[in-house]
Amino acid sequence: MNIMRRLILCLAILLPLLIGAPMTTLTIEVKTPAGKPVEHASVIVKFVKGHSIVKLGKKIRTEWELQTNQEGRAKIPPIPQGSILIQIIAKNYQTFGGTFEVDDEEKTIEIKLKPPQPQYTAH
Repeated sequence: MNIMRRLILCLAILLPLLIGAPMTTLTIEVKTPAGKPVEHASVIVKFVKGHSIVKLGKKIRTEWELQTNQEGRAKIPPIPQGSILIQIIAKNYQTFGGTFEVDDEEKTIEIKLKPPQPQYTAH
């Protein structure tokens, strides 16, 4: 009977690790204010918080740095669901940064970049 209790306890502890965190596959679409794709934009994606990010004792990759293709898209490999920080850097546009809640298996996030602001001095 004692062995059975230990086995149940071990399963209760290990089961969440075996199941792992729910994952999502993101597609980031980067566009101009007019809706045209922005190619070669740097896309940085970081998992901020959410479900457990341990699977079978191995740490799951939670940060990605990619560039958009000709259609202005960057496909992010599976990342844990939860709060995701997305940063976009593109030449001739303002840098974008924002946190998104992701709880779907697949999600497309469209980001429209703004043109740069004129510089001014306070002197």
